Amino acid sequence: MVTLIHSRTQAPATPLSALRHLGPNWYAAVMGTAIIANAGAGLPFHIPGLTVIWALSLTMLVVLAIARAAHWVHHRDQARAHLMDPGVAPFYGCMSMAFLAVGIGTLVVGKDVIGQDAAVTLAWILYGIGTLTGLAVAVGIPYLMVVRHKVPSGTASPVWLLPVVAPMVSATLGALLVPHLPTGQPREAMLLASYAMFGMSLLATMVMLPLVFSRLVHEGPLPLALTPALFLVLGPLGQSTTAVNKLADVATGAIDAPYANGLSVFAVVYGVPVIGFALMWLALAVAMVVRAARAGMPFAMTWWAFTFPVGTCVTGAEGLARHTGLAAFDWLSVGLYALLASAWLVAGFHTVRGLVSGRLLAAPR
Repeated sequence: MVTLIHSRTQAPATPLSALRHLGPNWYAAVMGTAIIANAGAGLPFHIPGLTVIWALSLTMLVVLAIARAAHWVHHRDQARAHLMDPGVAPFYGCMSMAFLAVGIGTLVVGKDVIGQDAAVTLAWILYGIGTLTGLAVAVGIPYLMVVRHKVPSGTASPVWLLPVVAPMVSATLGALLVPHLPTGQPREAMLLASYAMFGMSLLATMVMLPLVFSRLVHEGPLPLALTPALFLVLGPLGQSTTAVNKLADVATGAIDAPYANGLSVFAVVYGVPVIGFALMWLALAVAMVVRAARAGMPFAMTWWAFTFPVGTCVTGAEGLARHTGLAAFDWLSVGLYALLASAWLVAGFHTVRGLVSGRLLAAPR
């Protein structure tokens, strides 16, 4: 993680040298921007400018994907070193989730800009890229951690969750694509495949999360610059709640009535306790971040952990508001969205400033 957190102040000499230390963690900025539009669209009142935010996230994704491709072409040794670094490799999960998050925004917000047909086509493309890479990362990164990485005991990090959360985002986008498939077997197959990815991600999270908490209890707080990564735990919690609610929305017409009714019940029975746990973890994470800030926590790209994970809790609360009719979930989504928007502005400001100065792309210490 040190290689992604601390950097020198001198600016890179050339555009190609600037790409040498462009890691996969930069996709978190795309995710954090996309979720502003995705979550804002489900609030109980209209927020202007969401289409602009979605367009910005799409532009960021295209630019970053090209830059990362150039990184692999011109700095292959560094790219391989990232894969062999147990602190960096898990961030490849961000790549998948960036494509998927923009895909969700394309169907939710982007259709108002490019039209329904173009939005569906683009969403399918982003779904295919995001899901294939996400499944590969969900298996490949844990494999590398076991076989190739040298992971000292007691160093479990919340970033370990990133590779296994990606299929949960695929499940959410898959739910939005169900109505755009022919009725019958295609819709049912997509619905159940999405639930399979939901289960894959959920069970993997249940394996990883105890390791993370055990590390905190036995080894103490995370390093200052890594402390914001505690917010990453909110990702699988909020995203799983979002996924089950989105899937319940489209279950009718995709699967037989008894199952469709049961899935609607499951969305509430599962989602309410999980959101409760997410709020508890949010309080814990905030307390740890306040402690780190008082100790001089510096800005790092880990600050983007304040965005997408919180955004998934917003969309999860919005889904529960739809299925329960409880106004309290509407108010919860509004409160969490205010936190999300504030975090996005702060992280975005410091990121732009770091890019202009060259500090964020300079060689790590």
